[in-house]
Amino acid sequence: MTTSEDLRKEIERCSRDVKGIINDVADFPIPGVMFKDLGPLWQDSDLSKRSIEAMTSQVELSQGRPDCVVGIESRGFIFGLAMALHWGVPFVPFRKPGKLPGAIRTVAYDLEYGSGELQCQWNALKPGMKVLIHDDVLATGGTAKAAMRLVELCSAEIFACSFVLEIEALNARKNWALLDVDSTCLSLVRYH
Repeated sequence: MTTSEDLRKEIERCSRDVKGIINDVADFPIPGVMFKDLGPLWQDSDLSKRSIEAMTSQVELSQGRPDCVVGIESRGFIFGLAMALHWGVPFVPFRKPGKLPGAIRTVAYDLEYGSGELQCQWNALKPGMKVLIHDDVLATGGTAKAAMRLVELCSAEIFACSFVLEIEALNARKNWALLDVDSTCLSLVRYH
């Protein structure tokens, strides 16, 4: 039987392995930004599978199981859908404008190098549903906060947020919108 200590050790091993495979790309998408390229991770099917298992274990150890997983366009779709399938719960994409049919809800937000909007279909989330928000990278936290506002507009409950990696120097945790940042802001890899 796997213990919580065994799971924590595997999460740590996976975190080290993921950190070792991510490439830095200077001045992308604009000068002065150090882009963390997750392409090598996605190309490694074994490490991708371990990453999904590690992130779902992080969530379960911290919060339990969600009722739904939201993935933020577009890179949040990659592991977000796999996490939803792991738990056998619905997956809801939060998309950029113009990508979803029917009645939609919209939230505008600021990024570290621009601005954006997130949308979801009007009835995508049910009131009271416990929602895990997943994205690839937590930088300044603008996109995560916008996703949280969109979940709240749907009268659903923000369960936690999960990220493949977090750039700590940008201080997204400083003004985290949820109580108990350590159990609701879950990052597999953290860069100082």
